[in-house]
Amino acid sequence: MANKQNILKSTTFLAIIACLLWSTAFVNVKIGLRYNSPFQFAGIRFMISGILLFIYIGKPKSVIQEIKAYWKFILLLSFLQFFVQYSFFYLGMTYVPSALGAMIIGSSPLFIAVVAHFWMHNDKMTFIKISSIFIGITGIAIISLGRTKVEIKDNLEFLGIGLLLANNIVSGISNVLVSKYRKGRSPLVLSSTTLFIGGLMLFVVAIPLEGINRGPFPAEYYFTLGWLSFLSAAAFAIWFTLLQRPGVKVSLLNIWKFLIPAIGAALSWIIISEEQPDLISIVGMSVITLSLVILNYANRKAQKN
Repeated sequence: MANKQNILKSTTFLAIIACLLWSTAFVNVKIGLRYNSPFQFAGIRFMISGILLFIYIGKPKSVIQEIKAYWKFILLLSFLQFFVQYSFFYLGMTYVPSALGAMIIGSSPLFIAVVAHFWMHNDKMTFIKISSIFIGITGIAIISLGRTKVEIKDNLEFLGIGLLLANNIVSGISNVLVSKYRKGRSPLVLSSTTLFIGGLMLFVVAIPLEGINRGPFPAEYYFTLGWLSFLSAAAFAIWFTLLQRPGVKVSLLNIWKFLIPAIGAALSWIIISEEQPDLISIVGMSVITLSLVILNYANRKAQKN
């Protein structure tokens, strides 16, 4: 019984759960964007996520005290993690082919590892870590190229590539900030407040850029919005908790994100009748699995040292 509880609380298990949740976002975002504009939809989703976590915490006085104590850090993280990062993501994806976008976003563990290398004294690049990252990126490239041919047609696509690369760098900075400045900051309060404030920022910007879409919306939209709000609340709460655990390295933790596109592809085969498994995707997933095997080896070696 104790072993089972230890497994359920382990960093590896919780990282996989967070990635499983995030992997369901792609299909649901696609559905939600049929009915609403990107910034407004993302803003509403994140605000609801923050409210859900606030209700779950159930200690409004403690939350308010922590906000007063760390309001500057909360505002900075809200701005970077949700407003800047998701602005770069949505704008970048409008200018590049989906396969190219998937490859660039899929390479984020490399950028996060580089940021951690320069900002965290105990999270330097190693041969094993670099090998795991590049093998994972190779798997992402195989899956992406197998689904859609990538062609860069004009300068706007180069702009899109730049925005998505900037998204990866900002993601690395945000992860490092949560890990490096964890003392006294509750991961649940941090994720609740940053989700809500970041969502509010996106919603406010959406008003002049996109206008306000008041609906009416079908039941499918509300179901999708509800699920996305829940998964954001749960996944970010888990991820912030893991980033704040002593001994957890930002670069190694983020390699688990290679699971997201692989699981996303598998879910599309199950949910979307038009999509079927193909050899190239299966090869790509096998390569990603190899990168995670190397990651586990690196983790065990780090724990022994």
